[in-house]
Amino acid sequence: MLRLSLLAALAALASTTAAAAEPPRVVTSILPVHSLTASVMEGVGTPHLLVPQGASPHHFSMRPSDASALQQADLVFWIGPAISAFLERPLSTLSGKAEVVTLINARGLNLLEIREGATFEAHDHDHGDHDDHAKKDDHDHDHARKDDHDGHGHDGHEHDRPEHVEPHIWLETGNAIVMAREIAEHLSEADPANAATYKANLERLTARLQALGAELTATLKPVAGRPFIVFHDAWQHFERQFGLTVAGSITVGDEAGLGARRISRLRSRIRELGAVCIFAEPQFDDRIVGTLADGADARVGIADPLGSRSAEPGPGLYEASMREAAAAFRDCLAG
Repeated sequence: MLRLSLLAALAALASTTAAAAEPPRVVTSILPVHSLTASVMEGVGTPHLLVPQGASPHHFSMRPSDASALQQADLVFWIGPAISAFLERPLSTLSGKAEVVTLINARGLNLLEIREGATFEAHDHDHGDHDDHAKKDDHDHDHARKDDHDGHGHDGHEHDRPEHVEPHIWLETGNAIVMAREIAEHLSEADPANAATYKANLERLTARLQALGAELTATLKPVAGRPFIVFHDAWQHFERQFGLTVAGSITVGDEAGLGARRISRLRSRIRELGAVCIFAEPQFDDRIVGTLADGADARVGIADPLGSRSAEPGPGLYEASMREAAAAFRDCLAG
């Protein structure tokens, strides 16, 4: 009886230890967030990705497996509703016990305001001819930084207002480092047994991302002065970090429509600005890009702000995505 009692106690202890060592269940929204989280969790666990490769978070419907993952999650990492509006309701109804981390609120990010002016007309929608009067907001590279909860930027702008903040924050390697640090902090709080691993992974990732920033600066330096048009204004962080010369965007936002009048104006602007390339995005219908390029003496390139379609989702995808984007810009701009 004593032996049986000891065996039962040892089994219970082993079961408790295994449960304590189980990594947190983590859900991530989009590929860049998933990749950074997977890098920090490497050797501990694997986060669940909601929006798969090739899908757009602006038109995404969750699968039953996604709902199940949210119901069981301990941590959820997302950029915020500006990128993944589909998640707002599920986060309030399915992830009751999970800690939801909105990464656009991370302390120390470079936050940029949504642009207006030139071909970035935030309120145009073919109701007026603002192109010739509005000027592109072309501040220098000393971007305003947002403190996490103070509600005010350091340059007087109210950067805590989501409608004014450019949400594609991951397209700047310094921001990716800040996001990874935020992810590591929350993972360590939720799973202190693996905190040392998260810290070591963060240090390695930070070093890689710093090297990546220097590498891509060298890659893009030869084409920095050549103007181009983007499908929609998602690339501001990328442009600013690597000194690229954007001339405007085809659409105002992710779902803005284009009328015949604006197409005509954009064709004229492309010719006026001497844009050498127009960048399409694989998530959106690119027929309008061909229409604009036709007769404007501009090449067509494809660049995906949401991440690589060829790299395997996981720790290396973020770096592969940034390299692919840099190569797309370099090749199209260089001709």
